[in-house]
Amino acid sequence: MNPKFEPVMTPGRQAPAPAPMPSVTETLPVDRHRVLRNTYWLLAISLLPVVGGAWLGMQFNFVALFKSAPIMTPLLMFGAMMGMLFAVTALRNSAWGVAALLGFTFVSGVFLTPILSVAGGLKNGGQLVALAGGMTAAIFFAMATIATVTKRDFGFLGKFLFVGLVLLVVASLANLFFQVPAVSLTISAIAVLLFSAYLLYDVSNIVNGGETNYVTATLGIFLNLYNIFVSLLNLLMAFSGQRD
Repeated sequence: MNPKFEPVMTPGRQAPAPAPMPSVTETLPVDRHRVLRNTYWLLAISLLPVVGGAWLGMQFNFVALFKSAPIMTPLLMFGAMMGMLFAVTALRNSAWGVAALLGFTFVSGVFLTPILSVAGGLKNGGQLVALAGGMTAAIFFAMATIATVTKRDFGFLGKFLFVGLVLLVVASLANLFFQVPAVSLTISAIAVLLFSAYLLYDVSNIVNGGETNYVTATLGIFLNLYNIFVSLLNLLMAFSGQRD
């Protein structure tokens, strides 16, 4: 039987006040809290180049490349993004890693030009873009809150998510050649679910100490948000787009 120790009251001294309940972030170890905080700050900063890249792409009519080469251009985009992903990963432990990440998000913004151009051709295109952005933010806050508050390790999802990602990439590349609208919408719906689960997985990985580099942590979360936004916008335009 373990003895129970009680605070001893002495004359002229008061019992210590109970300690306040710690907040969610205060319950995390210092190192993990710092990685999570730096990740969120860098994520917020990385959204600025996205906006700049999208604006620049619209100004220089980047969508014309898609019209001239509807298959080759997406393949080149995919290759360019893979190369920049490799650069960010290779430089993640230096200040150049942050620069590479911001460069990657800028190029990602340029690559948003085609879908934003399609949205711009709809009567309610601006509303759909805003709605897709709001829904993406809501999914992020929901997944991040679940991972941070519960502090449950969702690492067991990793293998399943990776298999799903490979299948999704293969289906997306195949549909570039077949151009089946129903398949495209199905891919978008699956992508929303898959990358939402990846958000939960990635934030949980930070909270539980599996990810200690805030550059790669930011990259993972950014990719999830990027794909969720594009997929949601594709679905919203298909089902709610109002054409002239």
